[in-house]
This record gives sequence, C-alpha cells and structure tokens, in this order.
Amino acid sequence: MDKNVDILIVGAGISGIGIAAHVLRNCPGRQFEIIERREAHGGTWDLFKYPGIRSDSDMSTFGYNFKPWQKTSVLASGNAIKGYIGEVIDEYKLKEKIHFGHQVVSANFDSSIKKWIVELIDRDQKKQTWQANFIVGCTGYYNHDQGFQPEFAQQDQFKGQIVHPQHWPENLDYSDKKVVIIGSGATAITLVPAMVKTGAGHVTMLQRSPTYIASIPSIDLVYDKMRKILPEKVAYQLTRARNIGVQRGIYAIAQKQPKLVRKLLLKAVEMQLQGKVDMKHFTPNYNPWDQRLCVVPDGDLFKALREGKASVATDTIDHFTETGVQLKSGQHLDADIVVYATGLEIQIMGGIKASVDGKAINTSKHMLYNGIMVSDIPNMAMIIGYINASWTLKVDIAADYICRLLNHMDQHNYDVVVAKGDEREMLEDTVMGSLSAGYIQRAVNVMPKQGKHAPWKITNNYLADKKDLKKAGFDDPTLQFTRAESQPKSQSKIKLVS
Repeated sequence: MDKNVDILIVGAGISGIGIAAHVLRNCPGRQFEIIERREAHGGTWDLFKYPGIRSDSDMSTFGYNFKPWQKTSVLASGNAIKGYIGEVIDEYKLKEKIHFGHQVVSANFDSSIKKWIVELIDRDQKKQTWQANFIVGCTGYYNHDQGFQPEFAQQDQFKGQIVHPQHWPENLDYSDKKVVIIGSGATAITLVPAMVKTGAGHVTMLQRSPTYIASIPSIDLVYDKMRKILPEKVAYQLTRARNIGVQRGIYAIAQKQPKLVRKLLLKAVEMQLQGKVDMKHFTPNYNPWDQRLCVVPDGDLFKALREGKASVATDTIDHFTETGVQLKSGQHLDADIVVYATGLEIQIMGGIKASVDGKAINTSKHMLYNGIMVSDIPNMAMIIGYINASWTLKVDIAADYICRLLNHMDQHNYDVVVAKGDEREMLEDTVMGSLSAGYIQRAVNVMPKQGKHAPWKITNNYLADKKDLKKAGFDDPTLQFTRAESQPKSQSKIKLVS
C-alpha cells in the first residue's frame, strides 16, 4: 500500500479547496490528502483559457463564506478566481496536501476492511494504490478531457480552423478574421465581445434558439460606497446577503410569474439593442429559468452587436463548406475560424470507476442524501453546486455538514456511514433539476437522481438548504453507522446496493 489516507478529496478546484479549508477549520483531528490530475490548482479556472473567461455568478456569493471577495468587481476573470483559490491554498498551507499530476483510476470499497482501495496513476505514469477511509468527490460534473462537440455534415471540408473553448489553442491568431461561434450559452456570450475587443474582424454567434440574457453592472457601486463608511466585514456580509436574496428572489418570481419576468427581461434587452438588432434573436420560446439565465457585464455583448462588430444568426446548420457554414435557411456564414461553444460532456467523479466489493457503481441509479451523501455507498460524499445560484454556496454548507458528520463519527467511534436509499423514492429527474438545457438532458444516464421527498429531494434553494443542513441531526434511521468490530448501530447488517 503506497499511502493510507483518512479523507481523500478528489479535485483541487473551487470545491476541493473549499472542503479542505473547512476540514482544517472544523475537524482538526482529521487528516486528508487532495488528488489533482492537473499540474495546477483551480479546476475549471485552470482548464479554460478562452478569451474573456469569467464567472457568471457575482463574486460576493461565489467566494467562500470564510474568505470575503474584497474587490468591487461583480464578476471576475478566470485568472482572478484561480488566484483567489491560490490565496486560500497559501493561507491554509494546503499545497503540501495536494498531489498534482495524480489521477484516480478506480476506487473500490472493501467491506472486509471498511476502507476504500484507490488505484492512481502519478505524473510518471506509475501506478499507486492508496487506502482511504472517506472519499469526497470534488470533480464537478463534466469531462475535462473533451467538451461536447456534435458532428455536422461535411465539417471535414472546412478549410479554416475549428476550436472548442475547453481546449483553446495557445496564441490562437484571430486578428481581422471572420469567426463563427456555435452556441448561445454563457461561453458564447462571453466570447463574442471578448474576441471583438481583442482584434477579431467580425464575430457571428450562431444559435439554434435564443437565450435569456441580462445585463448587470461590472462594478458594485453600492458595496464600494458601503466599504468606505462601514467595516469591511460588515460591508461584505451585507452585500453577500443582498445578492443571495436577489438570486433567490428572481428565481422564485420567475417560477411564480414567468410572463412578468419574461416581459421585464425582454424589455431590458430591447433597450440595450436600441433597434439595431432584431429582437427575434433574443426572444426564447421557453420561460425564464427553464434554462439557466445568462448575464453579461455592462451589456458588452449588446454593445458589440450595436456597433456592427458582431452579429447573431438564429438558424440550424445544413452543412459545412470550405469557407464556412451553410444554414438551412439558405444563408451562408463565411468563416476563417469556427468555435464550438456547444457545451460540456457530462461526467461524474472525474470518470473514476467506482465499486463496492467489486460491484460497479452506476451513479444514475443512486440519489444524494441531503444533496451530499451518495445513497447506499459507504463513506462517500459528492459536491454538486446550484443550478440557480453560485456553485460555492453549496460547497460551504455541504462542507459544514460533512465536518459535523465526521465529528459525530469520531465522538461515537464509528468508522462507516451509509445513507440507506429507498428505490420507491427515486424519480427520473436528476439532481440538476428540471432545466431543459442540452447538457442537463445528456446527464440522465450519469447523474444521481432526485427523490420525491426530503432528504432525497434537491430543492436548489440555498436559504432552505442552509437552514436544514445546519440543524440536521444524525439520528435519522436512514443513516446507518458501523464500528470497526461491530454491527451497524441499528443492529442490522448494511445491504450495499449499486
């Protein structure tokens, strides 16, 4: 055995580093190690290098609850977020805990020894075998090796360059070139103004259907004023509370009064476009928050469109040509570069082959207890953030819950915990909710499922989750605890179901 680990955190992105900091703060008696397949921390914020890469959540809520984001920028660049995560690593001396260039290949829970046997490959391509008591998956929900890239007819005839934002070529030269970006989500609406600003000749966003897009200020002027008259901590807490309330309020109103929210969103876009662009390109055929709402800072996307440096085409691709993209409407889009901003390839636990006593785990056949613990799997937690609020809000409250659980196990000398699932509770919807976005629909055969009732039902309501998880006890009969040399607390054997 190469290494014996108490808690194995898989991933050194915003989830993994957040969990590690919380464990250090709240479980001083627990030892942990962090596995990171890349050669740097940051996860998403290290992988994506495309122009303009930024958060699409405000930084007062995207930052950790224990480390205020003390800048007035509402959104932040990828480099700034990676730097912020790096500050946490330095402050909590986590670098020595991170094993860069190490990839977990498989993990099998061995019931005879009540531990995970983890197979890894290190940066020298040598195999290692680790033993771990508890695993926390912090790998997000997409495949880092490849994005979702649909095949289009005759795309091999195209003489230009095809690029996916997930693997942006270093020093890609798009100066004065015609660029077509396929997609209309957060990546596409970020790329369009960023490439315009940095020298592209003309950028066209090609979309099958429109997306709801809201313009927000790039600088939080209210926070800027508050921090001049109030203590920094107070100003930050007030700003964070306000933004959490606004996020939740907009989502709740959109669910109750979709027509009103639709009208307000479309009116705001119309004012931004100033009659220079047809509103058909920004009028979705679904209700707000049936798909995630996209945001742009200071209306930069609309500015690029108004000035004629960018355009939008709402159509479907018939086929590629040597010089661009032929649309089914008959229009041809000339292109030197085509960017596939077509989304993510969904993957859970970083593609790790997980099993219990040699029996493979199919994550789509499981639920998440309190949105954290994988049903019927011993000593395993998984971090999946919110679809309608900042990802990190879930990281913080999930970490607090995990720490309380670990402390409870220490106090009672428990080695194993299993959240016993009930197949009658399982729904077809995944933990990502009922959003109609393509990447959500592609997740059906991978993502854990929703349950009908608490604690298996995922509400995507941060305020409710924060309250419920804070008061959640561990005397729930759903949770079965085991000591090393004894039967479960309930005196009945644990039945492990995959």
